[in-house]
Amino acid sequence: MWRALARRVGRQCSVPPPKGAEGQLRLRRGRAWRASASASAASWGLLRAPPSPSPLLLLARKAAPPQAASVPARHWCSHPPHQKVPLPALSPTMQMGTIARWEKKEGDKINEGDLIAEVETDKATVGFESLEECYLAKILVPEGTRDVPIGAIICITVDKPELVDAFKNYTLDVAATAPPASVPPPPPSPPPPSPAAPPTPGAQPSAQAPGSSYPPHMQIALPALSPTMTMGTVQRWEKKVGEKLSEGDLLAEIETDKATIGFEVQEEGYLAKILVAEGTRDVPLGTPLCIIVEKESDIPAFADYRDAGVADTKPPMPPPPPPSPMVGATTPSPPQPVAAPSARGPAHKGRIIASPLAKKLAAEKGIDLSQVKGSGPDGRITKKDIESFVPSKVAPARAVEPTPAAVPAPAPAAAIPTGVFTDIPISNIRKVIAQRLMQSKQTIPHYYLSIDINMGEILVLRKELNQEMPQNTKLSVNDFIIKASALACMKVPEANSSWLDTVIRQNHVVDVSVAVSTPVGLITPIVFNAHIKGLASINQDVVALAAKAREGKLQPHEFQGGTFTVSNLGMYGIKNFSAIINPPQSCILAVGTSERRLVPADNEKGFDVASVMSVTLSCDHRVVDGAVGAQWLAEFKKFLEKPATMLL
Repeated sequence: MWRALARRVGRQCSVPPPKGAEGQLRLRRGRAWRASASASAASWGLLRAPPSPSPLLLLARKAAPPQAASVPARHWCSHPPHQKVPLPALSPTMQMGTIARWEKKEGDKINEGDLIAEVETDKATVGFESLEECYLAKILVPEGTRDVPIGAIICITVDKPELVDAFKNYTLDVAATAPPASVPPPPPSPPPPSPAAPPTPGAQPSAQAPGSSYPPHMQIALPALSPTMTMGTVQRWEKKVGEKLSEGDLLAEIETDKATIGFEVQEEGYLAKILVAEGTRDVPLGTPLCIIVEKESDIPAFADYRDAGVADTKPPMPPPPPPSPMVGATTPSPPQPVAAPSARGPAHKGRIIASPLAKKLAAEKGIDLSQVKGSGPDGRITKKDIESFVPSKVAPARAVEPTPAAVPAPAPAAAIPTGVFTDIPISNIRKVIAQRLMQSKQTIPHYYLSIDINMGEILVLRKELNQEMPQNTKLSVNDFIIKASALACMKVPEANSSWLDTVIRQNHVVDVSVAVSTPVGLITPIVFNAHIKGLASINQDVVALAAKAREGKLQPHEFQGGTFTVSNLGMYGIKNFSAIINPPQSCILAVGTSERRLVPADNEKGFDVASVMSVTLSCDHRVVDGAVGAQWLAEFKKFLEKPATMLL
């Protein structure tokens, strides 16, 4: 009777029990019926009457497993309902990725938009977010696994937390066999990584072999440190392999297209491997620079680590060619043959390493850096080395001949380049300066307006205010010029605008870019909100920014942007000049020196002697018409000739 009943149920009932409260109620009824089935035959009629087949189906599965299992095989699986999450293409050119870090643990609830993992692509490290609510049941690809193909199953998610335990023993073998059976399209979809496909059929762990041989780690790629940066030069590593890294520590100095910027560490760890050596030029964005691990014990595992992408950055080693003429140049200086080799030791294959401040001091004093022995890390020449170089090197030169020898001593230093010419390598900063200036002159219709300004009252006011200022703070004429420029931009907002091809953006705040000359090129740090700042605050900003610019320590946000530029060459005695507009800005003010001139006056003589300064405003005719530029200069002149109007 039992077997006949089971065969009957197997033929008529091939549908799984319904879900929800109704299904659970039927299951409970089935259990109660099965428990009392042996009590009396009368209960058969009572339980056969309901249309629900659930108790019969349960009975059939218990009585005749072979027949019942064979019919509904595609409805009853070994694991509860789940979702297999494949590795998506997180960039247009991505073919495979590295699981840098899992942000969720097995069993954690994942809300819509939550970060599941950080995936290192061919461009950057990108967060992989969840598109729906679920629970992380199983992680199939551990942290640090490299070269995971697109479409590979990286984890399993379920809808209910009670289903997580069912995937505790879920292995990669199941993930490797399940996709071909249920989802045939994904395997043909990634044809590019077909070479990596042959090892995977054998076993999924073989695809993990490259990553599994290394402990969990992070590849630090070269980021874009400025909007126009496409490549950079690794000037100097501030940390050595094995050193501990704390959040905010300076990891390396990177020469971008704008300046030399410090690259800071974003999280704690240990520097396990440096992949790009110091002095490597033209390193593309996204190139791995180094390896960081969380545990100090993992550092030795990366001693022989090599990255295929870094191999391309090592062949271009232009530092050796330039020093070859330098070596030849140092050899003809017989008075100090020992100083040249001593400087070559820390120069790293001919390249002299010196801080920006040391280079500036050496240029001012006429000191050849190749003759200075650096006392800093790796032979780096510092400010102290330049200051101490003069007494140690000048003394022997004077000992030869008291006064006549003093003249030849600087002569060989100036005559070191012995050839007809010297080829100076072009830095990234100089390249970008050339490109942007060429772009500005070729694409922006410049016109120029000049005016003379009586600076008498400004000079008197400056003298009075400096008497009230602290001894270590003195206002400069340039501070008044920046303030007057900002206020004039508020009066004539057309001059505080930018050409953006499709629109003209009129800015409501005035961020004045101040041109600063550095040993490596021109840079324009920004005095933000100059229209609402006082003279003392502007002075502090300019002094601090100029010092950081000359030392190469400006952060990108300190020189990127700006709405108006001031370039002052008055301290060099230049009377007037025309500056080139810094796009996308529309105006730049060129400031000359103040000089004593005769000016008309209502007195017995009919004239007076005044300090007059000439300024020239360069305007973009697409944005600022001639009359508007003239109006701006009139406002600017009024603020300087009557400083009290700045208070209105």
